[in-house]
Amino acid sequence: MTDVQATVASWSGTTRGGSVLLDDGSMLDFDHAVFDASGLRLLRFGQRVRIRVSDGAGPRRVTALTLSTLPWPESTG
Repeated sequence: MTDVQATVASWSGTTRGGSVLLDDGSMLDFDHAVFDASGLRLLRFGQRVRIRVSDGAGPRRVTALTLSTLPWPESTG
């Protein structure tokens, strides 16, 4: 897992999923499970977040998300 900072590009309060823009310009989506595990109530466009990105043979994916000023939720170690 790699920890990086990103900017919220989109977020839906209905689906609780969205996307983030990494500093290198790449876009990654996250689903409701990642958001629900974060313990957050909402996100805003342009908000800075920290994410954990999978390191593996498959496509990169967001595995955890939190605000850049908050610690990781206990469930993500």
